[in-house]
Amino acid sequence: MQQRRVVFVIFDGFQALDLFGPHEVFQGAGGYECQVVATQAGAVRCDSGLAIVAEFGVDAIDPATVDTLVAVGGPGVDDALADERLMAWLRAAAAHARRVTSVCTGVTLLAAAGALDGHRVATHWAHADQLASEYPDITVDREPIFIRDRRVWSSAGVTAGIDLALALVEEDQGRAAALACARFLVMFLRRPGGQSQFSTALWRAQPATDPIRTAVTAIHADPGARHSVGDLATRSGLSPRHLQRRFTAELGTPPAAYVEQVRIEAAQQALADGVSIDLIARRCGFGTAESLRRAFHRRLGLAPSDYRDRFRSTAAT
Repeated sequence: MQQRRVVFVIFDGFQALDLFGPHEVFQGAGGYECQVVATQAGAVRCDSGLAIVAEFGVDAIDPATVDTLVAVGGPGVDDALADERLMAWLRAAAAHARRVTSVCTGVTLLAAAGALDGHRVATHWAHADQLASEYPDITVDREPIFIRDRRVWSSAGVTAGIDLALALVEEDQGRAAALACARFLVMFLRRPGGQSQFSTALWRAQPATDPIRTAVTAIHADPGARHSVGDLATRSGLSPRHLQRRFTAELGTPPAAYVEQVRIEAAQQALADGVSIDLIARRCGFGTAESLRRAFHRRLGLAPSDYRDRFRSTAAT
């Protein structure tokens, strides 16, 4: 079987798991020649302080020979963007590679290289708004663990690089090979749910005026209380129509959706603490366990019981 060349691009301050996770998948699957490249060969320090040896400098690898390009992320991305040699090589490799992929904030390197215009991409939830703002020609989807858009594959933060790599192996070698690799790593072949299950209180905006701030404070103070538009309007001293319009303008989401998200987050915390689902449903304003289940599936893509099993604290257990 012909070896496919997978080239990982690293830089000072990269996230170690963005490299190690996918690298282990490709090496475990077999059929890949994995190479690590930096501006120059030698030790490269990741964000946690470990020194990793890059086997090759950019001058040692012909960009036209790369099958799968993997841009890793990490806090050092901004400095890497200013590295003209690295970016010039990345731009050339992205133009030639059969597949262009990224892990976490590594998507920013590909965006700056012009490889993502007109594509839909994923990145770490905490970086999504910045990426969308800086690169308006890219469609940023905040929810998926990873996305494929034609020859461009991108993934969410850190461990999501493993999910991405398993999907790439499945594309190349079939489901059986990918499943065998996932089993060895004790991983889901396809992890259920999206990024929302891992993040809470991801507010993209804060209230700009006192009336809306009053409404938001009331929602967070008691998620399970009555928070209809009429109730919130009374607290804020606005008419229901005026509240609806201003709330949506200031926070980017209508009041009802905001209330449901706050309730979901309160339920997530309670599930992690080991509270029963029926009690959570009543306390958090869902009324019944079935209503809570439907909201969880709609927002997070998994059941409350699955979330509890996945995230319950050791103390609660």
